[in-house]
Amino acid sequence: MLDEAASLPAPAASAAPATRAADASGPGLDAELAGLDALDALGTRIGTRVPWPRRAWRATWPKLIAVGLILVIWEGAVRAHWKPFILQTPRTVAAQLGELLRTAVFWNEAWNTAQRALVGYALAVVIGTAVGTAVARIPMLRAGIGSLITGMQTMPSVLWFPLAYMVFGDSSSAIVLMMVLGAAPAVANGVISGIDQVPPLLVRAGRVLGARGWSLQRRVVLPAAVPTVLGGLKQAWAFAWHALMAGEFLIQVGGQVGLGGRADNALTQGYYATLVALMIVIVVIGIVVDMGFGRLDRAVRRRFGLLDTSRG
Repeated sequence: MLDEAASLPAPAASAAPATRAADASGPGLDAELAGLDALDALGTRIGTRVPWPRRAWRATWPKLIAVGLILVIWEGAVRAHWKPFILQTPRTVAAQLGELLRTAVFWNEAWNTAQRALVGYALAVVIGTAVGTAVARIPMLRAGIGSLITGMQTMPSVLWFPLAYMVFGDSSSAIVLMMVLGAAPAVANGVISGIDQVPPLLVRAGRVLGARGWSLQRRVVLPAAVPTVLGGLKQAWAFAWHALMAGEFLIQVGGQVGLGGRADNALTQGYYATLVALMIVIVVIGIVVDMGFGRLDRAVRRRFGLLDTSRG
């Protein structure tokens, strides 16, 4: 009986696992990998960059439609004789804008504004980054002044005028102080939020690799917080620009009048077409700066793998 059992063939079930293993590495797996390769190739084709003329047109036509709607509403208000002695026609304002752009005085005023904008915003970024980093890393500071930073950010920029005037009087320094007080809290809050959102696993990995103290902050935490901090920088620019225009509107610096001061003079003298033309210039500057921040934001998100390249 034992000899007969030994001569029988092995059960088919014992060979099944080996057969399934062979099938797993055979045509079935190849087909699945081929499907993944096809999806990857499709994603590559979808992620191909769109030609720049098409991208420029896609970014421009919504703005053109918005401008067209504004002009239609504006012209309609003029034809309805709404505020006839104040509201100027688009054609009148366009002519005044062209005249402004041809004068050296206007460009000198724009240069005065640009200088204040650069100095004030740079100081706000430096101070806000230092304060935000300290508050984010030191619990006692967060408990003491964390809410104060948010409270300062919510204060309208024009309310910093009395303090700036008492400290510096009628000078460009007073305008710059208004910018710093208005924008630095936004930078600080952006830095705090960015550091708080850094994944703890990333920090632990940096410590394992030997980063400690300031080296850990500089090489791991701050770079990882950049995408969130950039949003705070963009918001801070808006606060700084508001404070700059309010400061120039309220503080007339002899020989250094800016766009805000020119707008105040136009309002006082009743040159409403000039006032609207200056308002258009200020809005266009804001749009250009916003576009610059948009390009920087896309570059940062692409660097950190946060950009959906399939959208072109």
